[in-house]
Amino acid sequence: MKKFLLLAIVAAVVAAASNSLFVVKQTERAVMLQFGEIVNPDIEPGLHFKMPVVNTVRKFDARILTEDSPRQRYLTLEQKALEVDSYAKWRIVDVGQFYVSTRGDIATAGRLLAQRINDGLRDQIGARSLQEVVAGERDQLMLDLTADLNEDTAADIGIEIIDVRVKRIDLPDDVRSSVYDRMITERNREAQELRSRGEELAIGIRADADRQATIFRAEAYRDAEEIRGEGDAMAASIYAEAYQKDPEWFAFTRSINSYRQTFNNKGDVMLLDPDSDYFKYLKDGEIAN
Repeated sequence: MKKFLLLAIVAAVVAAASNSLFVVKQTERAVMLQFGEIVNPDIEPGLHFKMPVVNTVRKFDARILTEDSPRQRYLTLEQKALEVDSYAKWRIVDVGQFYVSTRGDIATAGRLLAQRINDGLRDQIGARSLQEVVAGERDQLMLDLTADLNEDTAADIGIEIIDVRVKRIDLPDDVRSSVYDRMITERNREAQELRSRGEELAIGIRADADRQATIFRAEAYRDAEEIRGEGDAMAASIYAEAYQKDPEWFAFTRSINSYRQTFNNKGDVMLLDPDSDYFKYLKDGEIAN
């Protein structure tokens, strides 16, 4: 009987201890409630004590969580529609406020955060052009949105937004074709401007090349004429010196060359007076000394 009573006492002590002691892991945050009211808004990781029945402990995941927002349509600064698919990384920083705002429901926190992200994206995209949203200021848009969200979420929901990112940006089907046509028109206009600019440069280059070629030909012709003139002058000087040394031999040589050129073709016919000076050296056959 005593053994049975002792076992009953030990069992009661173990049951009381199991209901009174609890562990908060490193990956968890917890609050302690007393009849539904928060008495400890942030319980540190480790082993803790609570009063059975009186105290209740609610534990939450302290790791970084992801909220995947549904695709929404937004208008840019120039009233162009975009469909944006985004997500956010967040974690609990104020456990007490998180419990008060969401009753400890992660799904409720996700819905509240998704609504705020939706409103923030609408404001940020509405203040930028299509080009800025898609490429030019996309990273800055995310940084601004994260900073704006963190101004209120910690105080209102008890969470911190670590990062907000856009997974995909699409044009709605009803405006995609018109946007593509406008982009094609713009690219064709830029291409035409580049072609016109290139043609203008080409005309200038060709004109400069033609001018330089004309100058080169003129200078070459001038140099050739100068060389030719110098050669003619030198030849005339040589002829003059030779003529002065032996005029009769010079006249004979010129006559022989003339005969050779004149009678080179056997079919040539020439009618001349036999007493003509042209046949002087053929007729006399002598050269004066």
